[in-house]
Amino acid sequence: MEVLRPQLIRLGGRIYRKNPIQEQTYQHEEEDEDFYQGFMECAEEPCDAYEVVQTQQGFRCTVKAPSLLYKHIVGKRGDTRKKLEVETKTSISIPKPGQEGEIVITGQHRSGVISARTRIDVLLLTFRRKQPFTHFLAFFLNEVEVQERFLKFQEEVLEKCSMDHGVDSTIFQNPRKLHLTIGMLVLLSEQEIQQTCEMLQQCKEEFIDDISGGKPLEVEMAGIEYMNDDPGMVDVLYAKVHMKDGSNRLQELVDRVLERFQASGLIVKEWNSVKLHATVMNTLFRKDPNAEGRYNLYTADGKYIFKERESFDGRNILKKDFP
Repeated sequence: MEVLRPQLIRLGGRIYRKNPIQEQTYQHEEEDEDFYQGFMECAEEPCDAYEVVQTQQGFRCTVKAPSLLYKHIVGKRGDTRKKLEVETKTSISIPKPGQEGEIVITGQHRSGVISARTRIDVLLLTFRRKQPFTHFLAFFLNEVEVQERFLKFQEEVLEKCSMDHGVDSTIFQNPRKLHLTIGMLVLLSEQEIQQTCEMLQQCKEEFIDDISGGKPLEVEMAGIEYMNDDPGMVDVLYAKVHMKDGSNRLQELVDRVLERFQASGLIVKEWNSVKLHATVMNTLFRKDPNAEGRYNLYTADGKYIFKERESFDGRNILKKDFP
């Protein structure tokens, strides 16, 4: 992370800066979650995004979170929770490992409860981002005709461009997996999976049927483009996807679905609009044929990793007139 360009985290309509910290590595997994140190500049003013209930003892607020993330709030030897409690003058109750429930924050001052809630939300979001993706929202584009045309494209590329650097059969998408991705998700509990299913059904009832007219949308894949800015060093090559009738109904539909899931927190807000594309070549497939979407740079236990990618020269592919 660059000091002058820190990670920005969006919570409740506000944007917070996550300051860089010095990370330490421990031999044992149980020691992985070190004492939480100066992770952000936290706003202390009241925030209407949180529901804080006044009680006879003071104020109370609850946080729903999958049990897998509890350890990041507790910290090694409970140090993270203790530091949060001391700095915000609150008491934080967390369910035992393996038990689903709510994190409960109580305190005599509303501002302290809100501060603790904000900090916990940042911790949860930070470590959720470090989990490997578990699911993705997508439209499959694997009609028989599409698969046949894709295989024809693959055959011609390998015939005409196989001498170009990095071009080989291992980086092509599986034709049965051709799809249009809306967004990547990290679903860490059965409740979150159920919430996703319910939200998709709500989207269908509230706007998908209206946009589509209750009928399948007819799209076409035409033209190829690359993700980065150097055609001689390409990692992802994709086919552009358009509505056959020239309308923007597909773009409107996927953008509204993305917006709904971003608002729920199930998809991290990184873009305001979906880039309509179908990946046809990806250098991640070279070592992992099942790799999908943006590569997650963290292991399941939150350790940062780096994966070397061998780019390919896509200049000749982009010049050819493929079907």
